[in-house]
Amino acid sequence: MTLIKSISGIRGTIGGQISENLTPIDIVKFTSAYGIWNRKQGLDNNKIVVGRDARLSGQMVENIVVSTLVSLGFEVINIGMATTPTTEMAVILEKAAGGIIITASHNPKQWNALKLLNCHGEFLTDKEGKDVLAIAESEDFTYNDIDHLGKETKIANYEDKHIDMVLKMKVLNLDAIKAANFKVVIDCVNSVGGIVLPKLLKKLGVNNIVELNCEANGHFAHTPEPIPENLTQIASEMPKQNANVGFVVDPDVDRLAIICEDGQMFGEEYTLVSVADYILSKTPGNTVSNMSSTRALRDVTEKYGCAYNAAAVGEVNVVTKMNGGVIYPEVHYGRDALVGIALFLSLMAEKKMKVSELRRTFPEYSISKNKIQLNEKINVDNILKTMAQKYANLPVSTIDGVKIEFPDTKEWVHLRKSNTEPIIRIYSESSTLEKADVLAKRIMDEINGIIG
Repeated sequence: MTLIKSISGIRGTIGGQISENLTPIDIVKFTSAYGIWNRKQGLDNNKIVVGRDARLSGQMVENIVVSTLVSLGFEVINIGMATTPTTEMAVILEKAAGGIIITASHNPKQWNALKLLNCHGEFLTDKEGKDVLAIAESEDFTYNDIDHLGKETKIANYEDKHIDMVLKMKVLNLDAIKAANFKVVIDCVNSVGGIVLPKLLKKLGVNNIVELNCEANGHFAHTPEPIPENLTQIASEMPKQNANVGFVVDPDVDRLAIICEDGQMFGEEYTLVSVADYILSKTPGNTVSNMSSTRALRDVTEKYGCAYNAAAVGEVNVVTKMNGGVIYPEVHYGRDALVGIALFLSLMAEKKMKVSELRRTFPEYSISKNKIQLNEKINVDNILKTMAQKYANLPVSTIDGVKIEFPDTKEWVHLRKSNTEPIIRIYSESSTLEKADVLAKRIMDEINGIIG
């Protein structure tokens, strides 16, 4: 069993020993630390938003989080089962001092987590997260007396406000979506997406919806990460249903995978590329993605005469640098599957193309993901520094590990050390997966040569 403390919060498996798992004691400890940190921000605001996904431990964790915040004197705006982007948006709409999202994202059912938001509905920065962890380790907590307890206010169906915001996007072509009469298959892995996605699609004018795993009961129908090996059910269902497009979300509905009409994967990397292409065709501007994202986004951005920017891996880092993207500021600064679905349907409706045909209009790249296991005596920073020096004649970025670009072949490799285990992650991209694998092997051989 595992407990992982990071700058964005705490996640772990339910049950077991204190400090080794996500136990009630640990939930109180880290919720208290967040509350005390929030107080220190000096905001003239006493509200904290709490939302959760549908996983089995969600209600239990919610009860502890809410009670702890009330004991610290906060007014808790409890929106119950809600997506991560909905909770982020609620912080803004309720003018709250912050928020806690109770979700372990795409982790299996035995996991849960507390994800921490600032007053802008964004994940905490590196420094802010470390400050919360330091308070938690100190365990210097003081709770309010009986005359100064906080209170809980429950607001149901907050997703309706979120959907209304999505429908107001200026670039959304609602009339075209309605006229297209799409048939859409959705897989919501029996979490909160099963509540939200059918509502969204109907508001968008999609009335022919095939629902897979849409009962929000927390019994995940398959491994919840929306990657190809976990999406065999919807892949086989697409041609049977003669559907136009399929959408799959993870348990907290920030990640989005798109399925072509023939059951093939559109590619999660290309969700961002396709939506960016649509937005840039309407309102040109700069784009941002993390350093391990496909080069196709840069190609599409430059096609419109705009600038692409790379940020360190992690949503908070992308938000810090961005001006636009699937994290679409017109709605809010957070990764949002609802925004992605609405804009992709607009793109489909205007292009009047099958999803598989649409996919072929974008630059073709493939990413290979590998890692090198190290022992704890090896200095990873020295390895990365040596690799950066070796390729100093090429474009090299050290914003987040080391990223080396090969302009002549439009390839890149990104080397990052893990924060939780002694490994180096190696991501490489080329025009085919085979070429990306060859590039990765070459770099891995060079690293092994340095290690000796």
